[in-house]
Amino acid sequence: MFLTHLVGVFQQWRRYNDSLRQLNRLGDRELADLGMTRGDIPRVAWESSER
Repeated sequence: MFLTHLVGVFQQWRRYNDSLRQLNRLGDRELADLGMTRGDIPRVAWESSER
C-alpha cells in the first residue's frame, strides 16, 4: 500500500518536472499564444501532472 502510493507520487513528480522543462523551453511569445505567462508555468505544470 505505502509502496504503491510512493510510486504514484514519484510518477506525478516526474510528470510535473517534464511539463516544467517543456514549458520553460518556450519563448515568451509562444507562451502568450497559449494564454500564459512565465508566472503561470508552475501552476499549469502541476495541474498537468495531476491528470
